[in-house]
Amino acid sequence: MPIYSAPTRDTRFIINEMLDLASYGNLPGFEMASSDVTDAVLNEGGKFCAEVLAPINQSGDQEGCTRNEDGSVTTPKGFKAAFDQFRTAGWGTLAHPEEFGGQGMPHVLGFVMEEFISSANQAFGMYPGLTNGAISALIAKGSQEQKETYLPKMVSGEWTGTMNLTEPHCGTDLGMIRTKAEPQADGSYAITGTKIFISAGEHDMADNIIHLVLAKTPGAPDSTKGISLFVVPKFLVNEDGSVGERNGVMCGSIEHKMGIHANSTCVLNYDGAKGWLVGEENKGLAAMFIMMNAARLGVGIQGLSQAEVAYQNAVAYALDRRQGRALTGPADPEAQADPIFVHPDVRRMLMDAKAFTEGMRALCLWGALQVDLTHKAQTEEERAEADAMIGLLTPVIKGYGTDKGYEVATNMQQVFGGHGYIEEWGMSQFVRDARIAQIYEGTNGVQAMDLCGRKLASKGGAAIQAFFKTVGDDIAATKGDENLGAMAEQLEKALGQQQAATMWFMQNAMQNPNDLGAGAHHYMHIMGIVTLGWMWLRMADVAQAALASGTGDNAFYEAKLATARYYMDRFLPDAGALRRKLEAGSESMMALGEEAFATAA
Repeated sequence: MPIYSAPTRDTRFIINEMLDLASYGNLPGFEMASSDVTDAVLNEGGKFCAEVLAPINQSGDQEGCTRNEDGSVTTPKGFKAAFDQFRTAGWGTLAHPEEFGGQGMPHVLGFVMEEFISSANQAFGMYPGLTNGAISALIAKGSQEQKETYLPKMVSGEWTGTMNLTEPHCGTDLGMIRTKAEPQADGSYAITGTKIFISAGEHDMADNIIHLVLAKTPGAPDSTKGISLFVVPKFLVNEDGSVGERNGVMCGSIEHKMGIHANSTCVLNYDGAKGWLVGEENKGLAAMFIMMNAARLGVGIQGLSQAEVAYQNAVAYALDRRQGRALTGPADPEAQADPIFVHPDVRRMLMDAKAFTEGMRALCLWGALQVDLTHKAQTEEERAEADAMIGLLTPVIKGYGTDKGYEVATNMQQVFGGHGYIEEWGMSQFVRDARIAQIYEGTNGVQAMDLCGRKLASKGGAAIQAFFKTVGDDIAATKGDENLGAMAEQLEKALGQQQAATMWFMQNAMQNPNDLGAGAHHYMHIMGIVTLGWMWLRMADVAQAALASGTGDNAFYEAKLATARYYMDRFLPDAGALRRKLEAGSESMMALGEEAFATAA
């Protein structure tokens, strides 16, 4: 059976030392996140994930969800009991507002639990994960009555939530949706249409499921400007808050998927279902984007999580499996062969994984801190700066994080050789589950275009210029350091590659928009490489200071410095190659006519 242990030591390092969460104790909610509380969340949360969720991950994948004749869905064995434990322990309430029953703690701790849960059992994590996004949208755009009706039980985990965007004929182009919302005399709307790919759309783990549905009212513009958002509960809610009669929404089928089998990804049919408008009519897309942005950060964490659990299993296998001899001579002369851990190509894959997962964890938790500061920083200027920074980096966290997360998962499968292709070892599940993260909440090509087509130019490029300055300032602060100076100079060169790529877009994309489209994915990866390099420079600075202070955990901090050097040597050079690809433009990419792609008879 695959193994999993929550990376609490590394997480503690990032939260307490790199981010210095205690220094924000003057902000709302942070005063509750003392080191004792943080340690308790990490230790007990990690234990729950390792002991309760991880053991049903593989069995859940093999069993999958079952749609019953009445349209209900039964989740795999053990899932409902695990969800009951999750709810009772309050793990889903950490970062939600106290006024709705949450604990009001920083999003940083919520993101920690998202990673642990997703590594242990990604399919399970999607049930509360989608609920978190629905809660965010209702907090931002729901009426007071809607908040009071739905949020307390969604926060507690008694009810779960979904987001309903995609239809059979349209995905990213939401202006094409056909689901209709007919106004009723009582102020509600009758929702009719079909939605597909609805994660956690129907299941047996909660008393009610609160769907947030995009639909069009009569006479609405036939574009994204005509989309409205509606809250549509599976069961109508009585005036006393209890669950009432069944609404007109039914699971038509469960999608047959490559992975995440234990999550019920449904086709949902709405047949005059009763719903209520959330926010303003024809402004539903803006409300849904609140959900989607929260979900995109969560998906970035999924890229990290599958890389992490695959890495843990590959390390254990590489230390145990014996094949061949070390190139420098037998490492274990008494044995017939050495552990494959001694082979440089295996080390390459493991070091790539270690450098990515630890750097990505730092970026995700830094991003969570920006989410907190967006709402809780002391000044409007600080809140605006944090909002701009996390807005800029959300497509990078989602796009680059899931591209690399999938790559790491496949490389960890490769460490196993033939055994990695055999289901009983569990590596194929990590690969299959990681694959969806590159697709949903906007494919990674969409993320790249969001970054390059919208975020770079937003407010005259203020966000990207602030990013360049922030990274540049950290580079300048460490360039003169005897040990960190070389790493700072390597990062400076990579940052220069990103700045040159940005300038190339400015000079060419207006004349030929295809140049932007052709280079967007390369640019997203350049920025991902630079951003993780920035995280590694910060972590190296903290690790060096810890060693200088005489810490008792020398091995941990020395490993941080060694991994930082590896990242700078092996990841940063790719920025230059990607910039050259970007600057090749779109001419050769778009040169062939459609007929040239057809297979000859």
